[in-house]
Amino acid sequence: MSTVSQDMLNRAATDSQNFLQTNGDYAQQRFYPNRQINTTNVSKLRPAWIFQTEVKESLETSPIVVNGTMFVTTSFSQVYALNARTGEELWHYVPKMGPITTFCCGPNNRGVAVSDNMVYLGTLDSQLVALDARSGKVMWKTEIADPEEGYSETMAPTVVDNKVLIGTNGGEYGIRGFMKAFDAKTGKLIWTFNTVPENSVGVWAEKDATGKDLHRDIAAEKATLAAMMQPAPGDQKQKSGAVDPAAKVVPVADKTGPAPSTSAAPQPKAAQFYKTLGGGIWQNPAVDLESRRIYFVVGNPSPDLDGSQRPGDNLYTDSLVSLDLDTGKYVCHLQYIPHDVWDFDAVSPPVITKVADKDGKPIKGVLHAGKTGYVYVHDAKDCSLVRYSEPMVPQENMWTLPTKEGVRMLPGANGGVEWSPLATDPNRGLAYAINLHQPMTYQVQNSAYPDGKLWLGGAFKVIPSEEQWGNITAVDYNTGKIRWQVKTPQPMIGGILATAGGLVFAGEGNGLFKAYDSESGSPLWSFQAGAGVNAPPSSYSVEGKQYIVVGAGGNTQLDYKRGNSIIAFTVD
Repeated sequence: MSTVSQDMLNRAATDSQNFLQTNGDYAQQRFYPNRQINTTNVSKLRPAWIFQTEVKESLETSPIVVNGTMFVTTSFSQVYALNARTGEELWHYVPKMGPITTFCCGPNNRGVAVSDNMVYLGTLDSQLVALDARSGKVMWKTEIADPEEGYSETMAPTVVDNKVLIGTNGGEYGIRGFMKAFDAKTGKLIWTFNTVPENSVGVWAEKDATGKDLHRDIAAEKATLAAMMQPAPGDQKQKSGAVDPAAKVVPVADKTGPAPSTSAAPQPKAAQFYKTLGGGIWQNPAVDLESRRIYFVVGNPSPDLDGSQRPGDNLYTDSLVSLDLDTGKYVCHLQYIPHDVWDFDAVSPPVITKVADKDGKPIKGVLHAGKTGYVYVHDAKDCSLVRYSEPMVPQENMWTLPTKEGVRMLPGANGGVEWSPLATDPNRGLAYAINLHQPMTYQVQNSAYPDGKLWLGGAFKVIPSEEQWGNITAVDYNTGKIRWQVKTPQPMIGGILATAGGLVFAGEGNGLFKAYDSESGSPLWSFQAGAGVNAPPSSYSVEGKQYIVVGAGGNTQLDYKRGNSIIAFTVD
């Protein structure tokens, strides 16, 4: 493998040979510029090679390819380096993980990052590891957070300008989320941004980002917060004249900085729920080198379904957030669902692309596909919402509050769009999403913080008598209109890839991997992989020949058939 320079990473979007980043490039467009495989010859696509890992469990890795060398990961944070032309193993790294590993939705790993001569990996026991790209030797390792407190890593890191960016999982375990930047050479921490500020109250929003009523009992929440601020026996008493916690609030799209602390003295322990409020980050940030800013989405508050212990909007959960790349300082945010009690975390990675503003003028925009079933379109300058798409899945009884007995609402807690990344075709102005339709009931149950263990505050349950299915949807992000949809027999999870050859590729839980016409959605090719194809596809070229590659290992979250195959396809 040759050295991966910063210039190579900067130009990844136009690189028709390599696949250098988890979602293709810093903008996360998942649009591969090679057109050798196209609508006229995709029917001749065949397996070029199949590599089988030693771990037969869900595969969510997005293969990274650098000048003929491929890097893939397994569910248990192992890394393989492969010959991208033949599938031959070059080296294999198996981490020595500690006794505590925490993961809510099955063991997973979504891939590595590459830079210089290094490969970077986040592990299930919340370590950041730097490997020598040629040998797999550990160059350094550092703890990101304490796994005993519920922290874990399944996301792939992002490397930019000698910084390794990585968030944290664990929103279901009462953690306090963050985005961190580490020095790529040494592993030394550079900056930390906590996704939950000490004052997470916000503006007591009554509606979601699209204007729908959230049915919140604001008076009850304010009363709960006031009670929390009263010193309990053993707590240090507040100083006279302490600020009312509801007095200072942060606008939904505040451009000046994160919410300030509202206490003039140490808060009672009951009011320090920000320490266990969740806000994990499941997927990579999009990086805008021009503005020196990053954009990422933040997951659900904790406990997921019980909002009684966390009054207020619970900033910055369920939000798009932008930071200064160099300092980690807050720039702007927009919260999709204040005080979420449905586990509707923002999780599909954002995409930076040119979009039409409300007057039809081109601006730099940010796209995010939500569990709500919308594709949200933002102004990158201030995070404000420009538009949202037509719903891609049925929406019923939104936003019905969970009850002790259980209440039905659509979409279910998996979406909409789960962690699955979007693909975009900037030439067509289309975003491609894969969706789930899973009717569920939401049941709330009050329980105390369990010290780093699973803390849902109830349960969300699939309704077995109702049909489940998925779809692939093409959305015109300049209008919000759905261009086309293809229904699939099972809920979709994993990811999608668009190419300059006029194709989109996506897999299904039943083992089928398919190619579609990106303009019309017409199916053009399929292959039965033998296990669920629930990973984001990649593409690359070696010796002048283009390949499509994808993992077929199934999915724990939706219980799709497990496997252990990395399959590369090409045409003769």
